[in-house]
Amino acid sequence: MVNQKYVEVTIGGKIYELGGPENPEYLQRVATYINSRIGELRSKSGFLRQSAEYQNVMIQLNLADDYFREKQRADQLEERVERLEKEAYDLKHQLVSNQIKNDKV
Repeated sequence: MVNQKYVEVTIGGKIYELGGPENPEYLQRVATYINSRIGELRSKSGFLRQSAEYQNVMIQLNLADDYFREKQRADQLEERVERLEKEAYDLKHQLVSNQIKNDKV
């Protein structure tokens, strides 16, 4: 069974107890990130004049946008790694082929 760790974090001025297999420092970093995004939105002109429901949806949309942008970036990096690994494999194969040809000469 996974060992649950619990930590109190503050998000949007409220204290929450979070638990999971992650270390408490990670959960604190997540809470800090969320708070920074909330702070960025609250600093925008007119944001606080909107309804609480609208504010929450905007916060959620911004966090989802961050996620999808980073996921796209990670996918692109993964594709690049695969291309580079294939290129390295092809170059090694070519090197071995050239060495075999040279040994026959």
